[in-house]
Amino acid sequence: MVVVGSGLGGLTAALRASALGHSVTLVTKGALDESNSRYAQGGIAAAVFDDDSVELHVGDTLAAGAGLSVHDAVLALCTDGALRIQDLARWGVEFDRAEVGGGANSGFADAARAGGPAAGGAAGWARGLEAAHSRARVLHAGGDATGAAIVQALLARLAASDVKVVEQAFVADLLLASSDERRVVGVSLVTAAGVSDLRADAVVLASGGAGQLYEFTTNPLAATGDGLAAAWRAGARVQDLEFFQFHPTALAMPGSFLISEAVRGEGAVLLDAGGRRFMAAVDRRAELAPRDVVARGIFDMMAGQAGLPALLDATMIGAAGLARRFPTITAAMRAAGLDWASEPIPVTPAAHYFMGGIATDLDGRTSLEGLYAVGEVASTGVHGANRLASNSLLEAAVFGWRAATAVGADATGSSAFDDASRHDAVRPPSVDDAVPERAALQRLMWGAAGVERSGETLAAALDALDEGELPEAAAVGAAAPVGQTGESARSGHAARAAAATLRQNSGFTDGGADGGADGGADGGADGGADGGADGGADRTAAGTAPRTALLETANLRDVARLVVAAALAREESRGAHFRRDFARTDPTLARSTSWARKVNEHADR
Repeated sequence: MVVVGSGLGGLTAALRASALGHSVTLVTKGALDESNSRYAQGGIAAAVFDDDSVELHVGDTLAAGAGLSVHDAVLALCTDGALRIQDLARWGVEFDRAEVGGGANSGFADAARAGGPAAGGAAGWARGLEAAHSRARVLHAGGDATGAAIVQALLARLAASDVKVVEQAFVADLLLASSDERRVVGVSLVTAAGVSDLRADAVVLASGGAGQLYEFTTNPLAATGDGLAAAWRAGARVQDLEFFQFHPTALAMPGSFLISEAVRGEGAVLLDAGGRRFMAAVDRRAELAPRDVVARGIFDMMAGQAGLPALLDATMIGAAGLARRFPTITAAMRAAGLDWASEPIPVTPAAHYFMGGIATDLDGRTSLEGLYAVGEVASTGVHGANRLASNSLLEAAVFGWRAATAVGADATGSSAFDDASRHDAVRPPSVDDAVPERAALQRLMWGAAGVERSGETLAAALDALDEGELPEAAAVGAAAPVGQTGESARSGHAARAAAATLRQNSGFTDGGADGGADGGADGGADGGADGGADGGADRTAAGTAPRTALLETANLRDVARLVVAAALAREESRGAHFRRDFARTDPTLARSTSWARKVNEHADR
C-alpha cells in the first residue's frame, strides 16, 4: 500500500494500515513534517461533551454545507469523530486543558466549563466556540498550534512503526494496469535520481489541496493540486470543483498569514477603515456567520473603500489572553511589527480550503479500483458548498482511518506487479511542454474565480486557459510562487502570450452543464525541518528533482481549468460559490455534479 501525503489524513491512513498488517510506504514531496495539517490553527471539532451531541454537530455541518452536504457522510464524520479524538489522545496528542479561574481568557474557559463534566469533560479538555457551531466543541492543542501538535504526535508514532517513508519524492502520475485501465497499481515518482515506478495493490491519495491556484492563500507552497490532477488524468471522477473556501481573515500583508476563526470566537470584531463594525448589517450572526458569508462581507466592504483591507479588532481579549490563547499568531504579529493587543490589524479574505476533489464513498474509495482519497484532495460529500470551521482535521482523521480499513476489506489477491501502463493521457508534462507562468495563473484565478465570480469573468478565464493566453514559464525557476501585493491581487488581469492549449492537454469534457457541483489538510510541502527521530520507520530522503516546480504549475493549470469550467456551469450562488450574475440560490440545483475525463456524462447527487 502506498500513501501519498504526510498530513493528518495520510499519517492516520498509514498508521492504521500498518497496524492492520499491511506493508505501507508513505511518500511525500517535501520533508516528512511539512503539510497543510501542520499549519492548522483553529482546532478540531467533535461532539465529546455532555451538552453536545452527534445530532447537533450533524445539523451544524449540514447547515454550513448550504444544501449540498451528503447526510450519510456527515453522519459518519460526526459519529466517528469522538472515536478518532480518543485515538489521537491515545497516540500522544495533548489537547489543551480547561482553565479554572477565567481571567483574561475567561471566554474560552467559560465555554469549556459550560455543560459536561467538571472542568471541560472527562478528560478535562478545554473547548472553544467557532463560527456557525451551535455548541463550543472545538478542541485545541498548543493554543493556536493544533495542527502542528497533532502532526508531531503522529510522526513520533510513525517513527516507531514499520511504515517506510520516502521524502522529497514527487508523485507525477498514477500507474494503471495494462490489462485494466480502471485499476490503479502504483505511482510514478520524480526524484533527484530521476523517474521511477512504485507498485502497490492500493494507493491512498492524501496529497492536500490547491490553494496555490490563487494569489492570496493561507496554504503552504506545496498546495498545488498534484493528487487531484494526477487522478483526473487517470480518469477518476471528480466533483464539487467550483467550491473553494476563502478564509475571511488572513493578514493583509505579504504571506497571507491566517488569523484563526477562534479569534472572532473569543470576541474579536471586524471594522471598516473608519473603525465601524459592518458584519451585523450583513448577517444576524455578524462575525460568527459561516466563512463564505463573512468572506463576502469583507470583500464587498473592501470594494466600497477602494480596496483597503478590513480591520480585525481583538484588543478586548487583552495582551495576556492573546499571548496565552494565540501564541503563534501573537509571535507572527510581533514579527510583522504589529501589536494586536493595542490596535486592530489589517485582514483580507484568502484562498483556504478546496471543498471539491476526487469523488469518494464513505470509505475513501474512488471510481478507480485500487485508488482511495482522503482529506482535502477528496470530496466525500461532508462539506457540501461550504466547510464548517474546524471540520477539516476531523475529516482527515475519520476518513483516513476508514480508507485504511477499507483497503484490507477490498483486497482481491490480484497482483499489482503485472505490466503497468502510463496511458497516453496519463502523462505528466515534460520539460519541453509549454507551461504558464505561475504568477499570471494566480492573478487570473484571483480576479476571475475568487471570492466573487461572474459568467463574463469565468468565460474570459476559460478562453485564456484554452487558448494559451497566459505567459509561458521561461524556465523552471519562473514557476516560483507569486509575490503577493495588494495592487496585483486586485487587478485580476493576466498578461497575454502563447502557452499550450489546456483543452488538448487535459482532454476535459463537461458532459453537460446541468447543475454544477458542490480544502488543508494532507499534502506534503516543500521546505525543510527535521523529519523525525532516528530508527523506527524506514526513511529515505531522495531529494527533489529540479523538474518539480514545472510539474506543480502544470498541475495548477489543469486544476484551474476544472475549477473555472465547473464555476461557469453552476448558474446560481451557493455557499462559497458566488455569482454576481446569478446572486440567488436556485433550489432546483441543490445537487452535486461529478465529472470524469473524456467521459461524456455527469452524475447529479
